Amino acid sequence: MQSIYAMHQNGSDSIEKEEKFLLYSIDNILDLYLIMVSSLIEISKKEAIFIEKSSQKHLATPEERNPNKKFINNSIFQILSENNSLSIALENRKIDNWSLNDDYIIILLNEIKQSELYQKYMNSGINTFEEDREFVADMFMELIAPNEKLYDYLEDNKLTWVDDIPVVNTQIIKQLKQLKSISDESFRVPKLYKDQEDKEFVTNLFRKTVLNETELAKEYIDKTPNWDTERIAEIDTIVLKMAICEFLKFPSIPVKVTINEYLEIAKEYSTPKSSIFINGILDNLVKEFETDKKLNKTGRGLM
Repeated sequence: MQSIYAMHQNGSDSIEKEEKFLLYSIDNILDLYLIMVSSLIEISKKEAIFIEKSSQKHLATPEERNPNKKFINNSIFQILSENNSLSIALENRKIDNWSLNDDYIIILLNEIKQSELYQKYMNSGINTFEEDREFVADMFMELIAPNEKLYDYLEDNKLTWVDDIPVVNTQIIKQLKQLKSISDESFRVPKLYKDQEDKEFVTNLFRKTVLNETELAKEYIDKTPNWDTERIAEIDTIVLKMAICEFLKFPSIPVKVTINEYLEIAKEYSTPKSSIFINGILDNLVKEFETDKKLNKTGRGLM
């Protein structure tokens, strides 16, 4: 949707160029994921260095000489730092953001250490894997993910990440909560695409929508009698075209799935009333397509 919108705004007619940027933007989601996960490892390392330096001070306090190492010994940090899948991905993708911008790690670490969550964890008197896991998941969700300075850094790094951050953070929290024990080796860097068909869907939907925009627009143009075509938000017209494209040209995608997906997109990116407007048009179109037998759904598309 955003790529098609960008084409409209730029007046571009180069499908190849826009498609290349679309795939490049999706590929960069993996870099964002690795940056966010590795922040946990770097935070732990930074605190370990701080504790070591503090203990070696000439006038170190008793607390500095015998520090509470519960935080840096957290089982989840250990799992992540020793994980092959993560280490290989970080190396292959050349993710070194935190070595170049460790001031953000310090900002995050200071906020964590000043939090009630940290104080409660450090003084709980409990030492279990379950506590370690819940602490790191909560720390990521409550302190790291919503950090405004980190958000600004990511936005400045790549503008396309703005919409990807919630998806990536949700995936990381889900993975953290699924870990079962210190010996759990199930943590894996996720694939960007489920399979080749999943990847092909991206380019197919993009191309089939762009190449058939005029024909797709004709399907809804007379279904909006109370709306001047020029008054319809451009995002809404793109959403309608993409949804109609899925109805007519993607037989394996269920009608309800298409409608639900595009209503969510409209709620997120368009006007307050857009989802109601789009839902009404799509509902009417489905009835019309069914009557005219234009919906040739197969397999799971029948659901």
